[in-house]
Amino acid sequence: MVFVGMDHGTTGVSFTVLRDEPVHFKIGRVQLSRGEISALDELFKLVNPQEIDLMAITYAMGDGISEITPIEKVVDRGILSIEGAGKVTGGGTFVYDEIEQSQVPTILIPGLHKNSESLDPRFRAAYSHQASAEKISICYNAHLETGFEDFIVADISSNTVSILLEDAEIVGAIDACLGAMGIIHGPLDLEMIRDIDEGQRTANQCFSQAGAVKVAGLDEDVSHAREVLLERYQMGDPRAKLALDTMLMTILMEIWGLNGISTKKLEGLVVTGSVGSLREPYDFYGRLTEGFKVAGACVQLPPTSGSMGSAQIARDVFNGARNILGIKVKQF
Repeated sequence: MVFVGMDHGTTGVSFTVLRDEPVHFKIGRVQLSRGEISALDELFKLVNPQEIDLMAITYAMGDGISEITPIEKVVDRGILSIEGAGKVTGGGTFVYDEIEQSQVPTILIPGLHKNSESLDPRFRAAYSHQASAEKISICYNAHLETGFEDFIVADISSNTVSILLEDAEIVGAIDACLGAMGIIHGPLDLEMIRDIDEGQRTANQCFSQAGAVKVAGLDEDVSHAREVLLERYQMGDPRAKLALDTMLMTILMEIWGLNGISTKKLEGLVVTGSVGSLREPYDFYGRLTEGFKVAGACVQLPPTSGSMGSAQIARDVFNGARNILGIKVKQF
């Protein structure tokens, strides 16, 4: 049996082919948006489409649906709007349309938002959107890999999103525009709100320059910002060091905040993402886990956790699961 998972991330679209030995690959968003490569062509080099039992994919904010839904039953790609959600390249849209037009059986994973029934009502009341769909995939992979039921997941890369799970259900999350900094994205502070009111920048422009790049004074493309920041850090740039230290501080604040409102004694913290897993030249993972000590373990997942989690969702839904981390599965 063969299952496929897709992670629609900020810098690229990742796939996992789940069979005896999982196979992972990633395609850059810019390549896809320019039409230089077909995601399905690359996928079908690895697996015969007729052999795929089920594919599970994520797309953008996923705020137009609240259940795991067969793609043929999804309207408008499962989103309310693509505006105001960071940099838009169109690459993921091409992949979605390719998959929708194929004959591969596919389900779409929702994001976390005010209509997500599994969330604590207070999160739904406070925030219209908490996390994009790939965070659900990451959490599912984290749950299966660790066996944790009461834990926090911190996905740290271009943006940072932290998710709280209790009894193996997602009860709350803090999105990039609300809490901690990532490399690119971050929360809007008072100065940015004033710039928006005065027409100097749009809210989305502020959001896309509110992460570590703001502190370091960088204006780099999403796909290069992390490397440029780390190069500056290695060269002894004090602004680059301050940027990474500040990003770490905001993430610790976010994680401790979720820990503080949890009704459970947490079993651990699961960290993933291209920055969350970083050890050199800046030991982000070591400093993060040192700053947040819980009775349980601090576990590191690889950057493939999103697509792997999607594939695991596909497998378990195919085998009859009707609930994934508190999120219902719409009947086929």
